[in-house]
Amino acid sequence: MMKTILRVLLTALAVVLLSKILPGVAVEGYVSAIIVAVVIALLRFIVKPVLVVLTIPITIITLGLFLLVINAIIILLADYFITDFVVKGFWWAFLFSLLLSFLQSILFSFLDKD
Repeated sequence: MMKTILRVLLTALAVVLLSKILPGVAVEGYVSAIIVAVVIALLRFIVKPVLVVLTIPITIITLGLFLLVINAIIILLADYFITDFVVKGFWWAFLFSLLLSFLQSILFSFLDKD
């Protein structure tokens, strides 16, 4: 349970950092960033498997690269559900999802050293 809370907080930190770096992404505050982190985690848990199953043919044809598009769609869905989180278009969501995954892998690696 503690590791899950730390993952959410680290994701929120990554969301704040990326919103400061990327001009096409904005989050209002730290509480909103935590909400964004929770919503993205829920969307990845609930919606992403459905999208992956529905897009198996195109994912196979593109050798898995279409999964990057699905990640961008997840970010755009989070933008739709959260008013304090703004992403200005698909390409900003695409870049945000790439950088978020990269930052999460770095930050989560510190948790796995137990």
